[in-house]
Amino acid sequence: MTTHYDHELDVTGLNCPLPILRTKRELVRMQNGQVLRVMATDPHAVIDFLAFTEKTSNRMVEHWDEGGVYYFLVEKGG
Repeated sequence: MTTHYDHELDVTGLNCPLPILRTKRELVRMQNGQVLRVMATDPHAVIDFLAFTEKTSNRMVEHWDEGGVYYFLVEKGG
């Protein structure tokens, strides 16, 4: 697992669409190329985050599940 990230966002306990909306808001504050680590518990988060990164200039660096907590490393694109 990659451990490098520049910002962290905890959206545990929130359900769709809030994890993606808060992620978008955080990415706006970041510089291109920086990595955001997001922690979520919404069971649909994996599908939502993969779709989000496919449809935007942002890149999914890595994602994994640790006992119901989903982690995403998203690199801000230009």
